[in-house]
Amino acid sequence: MNILVCVKQVPDTTEIKIDPVKNTLIREGVPAILNPFDGYALEAAARIKDKNPDTKIVIVSMGLPKAMDVIKECIAIAADKGYLISDRPFGGSDTLATSYIISEGIKKIEELEGKFDLIFCGKQAIDGDTAQVGPEIAEHLGLPQVTYGLEAEIDGDIVKVIKEVEDGKEVIGAKMPALVTFTKPAWDPRFPTIKRKMAARKAQIPTLTAADLPTINLEHAGLKGSPTKVKKTFVPQKKTGGIKIAEETAEDSAKKLFATLSDAGVL
Repeated sequence: MNILVCVKQVPDTTEIKIDPVKNTLIREGVPAILNPFDGYALEAAARIKDKNPDTKIVIVSMGLPKAMDVIKECIAIAADKGYLISDRPFGGSDTLATSYIISEGIKKIEELEGKFDLIFCGKQAIDGDTAQVGPEIAEHLGLPQVTYGLEAEIDGDIVKVIKEVEDGKEVIGAKMPALVTFTKPAWDPRFPTIKRKMAARKAQIPTLTAADLPTINLEHAGLKGSPTKVKKTFVPQKKTGGIKIAEETAEDSAKKLFATLSDAGVL
């Protein structure tokens, strides 16, 4: 079994602040972390490996050289190897260009590691929340896909995915090779061990550049290949006014609310 897990290094959104003048994110001093949904995807791959010890887990990430930190973090948790896709022509890519570049990178990695039976992704990155890259990778590679996965198990040449749906859960089967995106399950990802941490520090992470991807068309990468154009960003203004109703008891609060709405002609 050969599983590829796509991960992204993202800013910790709990630490992000907004510049009140420029209305832009203040990234300076904000710690970078492994995208949490990608962590769930890695854990899903690790659980398959628990049942099938001959499984190989490979990590791929696209980003700046510092993204090697999250690749090594994944190796410390459960992965066997990792690759970074990074080059100047890839800068400024939107989701469409990013998914194209990663799909080209996957083709190259398969030449080195063998064909992947499964590709796992987080459902979305917390710094973008588009949930587009995983499904777009599947389209570029011509793979069946299952989104919003909670758990996955192997049954012959089928991956069975417990999928989150609006009114509960359902089980979807897809013939491998396939791509699955994962959302938050009921369990938490495992922690790295000391032994694996030591091995991860020594791990060599190859970097794939545009020159390493012979079939890539740079017209579809970076700003050139990004049809998404951000025209304006802004911080919504805080609403002012209103009244606060907080009496000693819920009954008193309800009576005051009723009286207020009646006086305003709402009731």
